Amino acid sequence: MKICRVTDYFNFFQATPETLDKVCGIVRKQLALPAESAVTGESKFASLGADSLDTVEIVMGLEEEFGISVEEESAQSIATVQDAADLIEKLIEKK
Repeated sequence: MKICRVTDYFNFFQATPETLDKVCGIVRKQLALPAESAVTGESKFASLGADSLDTVEIVMGLEEEFGISVEEESAQSIATVQDAADLIEKLIEKK
């Protein structure tokens, strides 16, 4: 029996391109990245220069934009922009 981690679950739940684009924009804004900087679903927050405080601010921005609440455990499992977008859609679906 294979044990699934939370990040394994994200791989089965793909966010819409619209949600991913919104998340990319929020991440770019929160990190004050230039408009031409490449932010994709595969982008890791750490690779974009985000520290733990930046990540908290990104999650807060996502909560505000999408009208959701992200539990701390879920927030800690987010490593990439795609992870964040997938989690958002999962939480919206539960509303």
